[in-house]
Amino acid sequence: MTLTKSNVNVEEQAIKAKKASKKLLVLSESEKNEALNHIADVLEKDYETILQANEKDLANGKEQGFSDAFMDRLSLSKDRIADFASGLREVAKLEDPTGNILSDWTLDNGLQVEQITVPLGVIGMIYEARPNVTVDATGLALKSGNAIVLKGGSSAINSNNAIVEVMHKALAETKIPQEAVQFIASTDRKATNQLFTMKEHIDVLIPRGGGKLIKAVVENATVPVLETGVGNCHVYVDKEADVEKAINILVNSKTHRPAVCNAAETLIVHEDWLEKNSAVLVEALQEAGIHVHGDEKVMSVIPGSVLAEEDDWANEYLSTDIAVKTVSDLSEAIAHIEVYGTKHSEAIVTENADNARTFLSLVDAAAIYHNASTRFTDGGALGFGAEIGISTQKLHARGPMGLPALTTVKFLMKGNGQIR
Repeated sequence: MTLTKSNVNVEEQAIKAKKASKKLLVLSESEKNEALNHIADVLEKDYETILQANEKDLANGKEQGFSDAFMDRLSLSKDRIADFASGLREVAKLEDPTGNILSDWTLDNGLQVEQITVPLGVIGMIYEARPNVTVDATGLALKSGNAIVLKGGSSAINSNNAIVEVMHKALAETKIPQEAVQFIASTDRKATNQLFTMKEHIDVLIPRGGGKLIKAVVENATVPVLETGVGNCHVYVDKEADVEKAINILVNSKTHRPAVCNAAETLIVHEDWLEKNSAVLVEALQEAGIHVHGDEKVMSVIPGSVLAEEDDWANEYLSTDIAVKTVSDLSEAIAHIEVYGTKHSEAIVTENADNARTFLSLVDAAAIYHNASTRFTDGGALGFGAEIGISTQKLHARGPMGLPALTTVKFLMKGNGQIR
């Protein structure tokens, strides 16, 4: 049956998650790891159930005329589900981020003080057409001792519901209560809005998706928000950039997976480098199928390019389109990023160590690269096992958010009758 709007009781689900979060606090690391590995096994075993549900979402997407990039994010396969399972097993191998003593000291009166890491409690996850987030977010939440309330987009509701049902089936055979993973099986936006204000049950909201979704959560939520950001990422090819490195980094950043937030959306190129290397750049762009929106100088040297409008400099294309801007020096490149960047991932390609140092120091972003692709801004690529999102804010967490980002601290004081 295809799911539609339903009268789910969101507050009741949040209350169940809150109660379950207390039970997670007393579980050992080995019990949590055993649960994650068992979920992975059952996902691989029951992949056909998930694929059947995914077919309904794909059919709906085709009927609604979703883009190829959107359909790719939505589409599942046996191999992709196996990747979900592999990610859970990698998370299980990681060190438990809770219960770590960050610092400890003894006051003059003998009172012993410890600062330790503890789970956030209940995470509200609001996301769009990425069924993988259902698994990744659940795995990271449970490993870090948090319960989670999932609210996926309507375009993937059948897939997400099937995934959660499989995970619940697995959890029934573990020490982790099924109630620790809640899925809001509704396409009604009122269900999402309810999550915004349930501070007594939800400890933090994490939105993951397009700019409109993130803006809606940030502007309307009274629950604290861990803000993830859209990715208008830039690759700046400096005057002293190595040609082979520049081409490889640009093509990889743009085309490895165009529909993800760490893909490059704008190429900033020094006018001298462009003049000298336009032929090899044009050949690489054509071979990669990259469609250029450029300034007048770019249009004069790159056949088939179209004139960029103001919106192009801020556009997260999520496709093989790219904006190309020429500059006369490094400071102009940095100024362009300051105006149009989203503080996600930025890269400079140069053999000039001083220019690289200046770029790394002055550019304001969660991840900044020298002579490397922006595609490495990813929890898996950085050794986190998985990520729950990429934070572009500056408080609590920034960049790919793995297990440590899902913890906070608690002070423990041990005395012997001390009073003040």
